[in-house]
Amino acid sequence: MNRRSLLALGAVAALPAALPRGVRAAVPAGGDRPGEVVRTHAMSLLAPPSLPADFAHFPWADPNALKGGEVVLTRLGSFDSFNPYILRGTPDIGVGSIYDTLMASNPDEATAEYGLLAETVELPADRKGVSFELREIARWHDGRPVTAEDVVFTFNVLRTQGRPFFRAYWADVTEVVAESPKRVTFRFKDAGNRELAQILGDLPVLPKHYWEGRDFARPSLDVPLGSGPYRLERFEPNRSAVYRRVDDYWARDLGVRRGQNNIDTLRYEYFRDTTVAFEAFKAGHVDFRTENVARDWATGYDFPAVRRGLVKKEEVPHEIPTGMQSFAMNLRRPLFQDARVRRALIEVFDFEWMNVNLFYGAYKRTTSYFSNSDFASQGLPQGRELAILETFRGRIPETVFTEEYKLPVTDGTGNNRDGIRRALALLRQAGWTVRDRRLVNAQGQPFEFEILLQGATFERIALPYVQWLERLGISARVRTVDPAQYQVRIDAFDYDMTVDSIGQSFSPGNEQRDFFGAAKARENGSRNVAGIADPAIDELVELVIAAPDYDELVARTRAMDRVLLHHNFVIPQWHLPAFRVAYWDKFGHPARNPRYGLAFPSAWWIDPARDRALAEARRSL
Repeated sequence: MNRRSLLALGAVAALPAALPRGVRAAVPAGGDRPGEVVRTHAMSLLAPPSLPADFAHFPWADPNALKGGEVVLTRLGSFDSFNPYILRGTPDIGVGSIYDTLMASNPDEATAEYGLLAETVELPADRKGVSFELREIARWHDGRPVTAEDVVFTFNVLRTQGRPFFRAYWADVTEVVAESPKRVTFRFKDAGNRELAQILGDLPVLPKHYWEGRDFARPSLDVPLGSGPYRLERFEPNRSAVYRRVDDYWARDLGVRRGQNNIDTLRYEYFRDTTVAFEAFKAGHVDFRTENVARDWATGYDFPAVRRGLVKKEEVPHEIPTGMQSFAMNLRRPLFQDARVRRALIEVFDFEWMNVNLFYGAYKRTTSYFSNSDFASQGLPQGRELAILETFRGRIPETVFTEEYKLPVTDGTGNNRDGIRRALALLRQAGWTVRDRRLVNAQGQPFEFEILLQGATFERIALPYVQWLERLGISARVRTVDPAQYQVRIDAFDYDMTVDSIGQSFSPGNEQRDFFGAAKARENGSRNVAGIADPAIDELVELVIAAPDYDELVARTRAMDRVLLHHNFVIPQWHLPAFRVAYWDKFGHPARNPRYGLAFPSAWWIDPARDRALAEARRSL
């Protein structure tokens, strides 16, 4: 899906897919005018969209960008499906480029989206629905028109057979109707969920006629049909997939697309191992790389092509909320159901040592589920935020009212004696004792668990943590599996502890149900990795979704943030407010990057002169 924010890159997390959009109000161009029907070309959050209906191109895109060439990108793992919307199977990473959405985000504006498949948006006076009028020129790759029936089909099939996320995200939609061949209307339960209109603008539309007679819930390697800027040209399952730019792409001259999708061929090569993938980049078999390992960024790029200027290395700042990356404990396991135990595991984690010795001082500690945004709580609650929390007194941790949430800070030497002492005290309070250098409960059962990882890179973070836990008498083991097996286990909640990344947007909303809702803790495939199931948190989530304005949204979200933090559900890790990229010097790119995204490969292009010079230089390496 086309979502509003990216999680800031952690030390080893792969560049994530864009995260769920949340908007507080569908503000049309010209301002929000309650009490009347509004027909508009764009929607936004806090202010009218900055671009008029007839804008020529996004300001950060170059309308004169060259077309042509090929870029080779790398992905870890494998794929056995071209359906990214279901639980079963492992989809190819590039398949999203074949589909268009109703609206297109502008990553230079925090919350704005403009019509793509939809030419106009209509907001009724009561705000209990939204209608989209599709463009007459919108076409599938087989030449057939995109219709309102396609939109209805897509919504219904994703909500009934797609990943659980869709059911949570669209829970307040009561009906979707094709009112004419080009007009589709969504109706809502009430007017309180004011982000729904813009959420629905993110809908990736699928062709109804292609899926008739096919089993949508089953993984498939059939070549899919789309309407987007690329089509699948060829592939080898689990090894590579090649997407070819559509020369007669129906939207190529629209303002939301001009200057983008410039590269003729996108080739994705799959590797099982991160080291092998990096070596492929160094050898020139891969053209572009986002670097997520601080050690490699600091020490791994001293090779001949970099020294000769053939490979460029850049840090690209961004203004994206950084969310929460953490070691998540699975609360479905009895071992982690005591908050004192969870806090003890937090006390042992020595971020300062890791930042100095593993990350070259590159990262900031994450102290909020909504870090790097207005929604991050700090200090003690006051004013409206305190008033909200008072209504939950007795049902949430009392420390919310009396203590500022703080993470332990060490001197970075690795001698975390104070943290060990605090952790042991908490564990004793929870009924654990040390016998023969092992931590056991009253029944004599040892404290032991598994940390599930995807790929070997994160082992260098998990293994020191295992050693620190050993000092408490806790036996933790690291289990590293391939991406496909990892996804199966995550979807089935088959883990004790794992790494989780909860990305947040500029305006939290419906996606919070999937992250923190009790119903989702029991639904396989949801994003509620920690297994949070608390009635008070459910109520706070609904308050966030129903916030009537931005100030109230800030107060409600901060209140929820405090409650989540004081429950100690996760062991917070770190974040970085920049993209780290390395690439072979064959590209041209816009003069500036958009504020809230990395415009690669969409707005970059292949420079023929550089490409020829690079090919010649490579022969001499």
